[in-house]
Amino acid sequence: MDRSEQTPSSIDLAAAMSELGSLMLATPSVSDLLDDIARLAAGVLTPPGSCGITLRQDDMPLTVASSDSLASQLDEVQYGQDTGPCLETMRTGQVITVTDTATEHRWESYPAYALGYGVRSSLSLPLTVDGTTQGALNLYATIPDAFGPQQQARGNIFAAHTSTALTLAHRQAQHTRLSDQLREALATRSVIDQALGILMSQQACDPYTAFTILRTSSQNSNRKLRDIAAAIVEATSGSPPAPSTFNDPN
Repeated sequence: MDRSEQTPSSIDLAAAMSELGSLMLATPSVSDLLDDIARLAAGVLTPPGSCGITLRQDDMPLTVASSDSLASQLDEVQYGQDTGPCLETMRTGQVITVTDTATEHRWESYPAYALGYGVRSSLSLPLTVDGTTQGALNLYATIPDAFGPQQQARGNIFAAHTSTALTLAHRQAQHTRLSDQLREALATRSVIDQALGILMSQQACDPYTAFTILRTSSQNSNRKLRDIAAAIVEATSGSPPAPSTFNDPN
């Protein structure tokens, strides 16, 4: 599209996407990034609307970011009633559009509550983490039928970027847990090896026999193998086992 043919809306979207790309690179906090995404998503609606981001936390919905209090209030109404477009999207992974809350009959009394808050239409888009739906990006407008093809396309862009940010955060958390597990496993292995060396010296035996002694002691005392090994090391050296060094590959 030639610059002279661009509409104000397309220019606004291009500017928002440029800002969003910069934020994803520069914002270290996931919560701050989600707040920025919600603000930008609401701002590119015509007229500007409200945006809330819902995630499943321990099987319960939680608004983790919002552009303003209106989005948070509408989300909370749905949580309290356990029904609404936001929850339906989160549970089904489907895009849910409300054309006009004044004529909407789904979700029991929720449409009347939304109308009372001045919201006439909404769009809920699924958020995925590694391919699994874990939440919803919810857009609310004060005019009916606000979410035609162009607005839905804009919403999809922000939902995709939000899903990317959540997936990266999830993978980072998994990496941290794996590093912790490797660190613990290495520390355990180091203590056991120290204890085996002591037993081999004291009993004049091979590694297999030393490990059998260690395992039998663990079973008879109903204590973890690592704890038995640590006690042997401390009794021999007079100090607790020296911690092993774990170098994170990243």
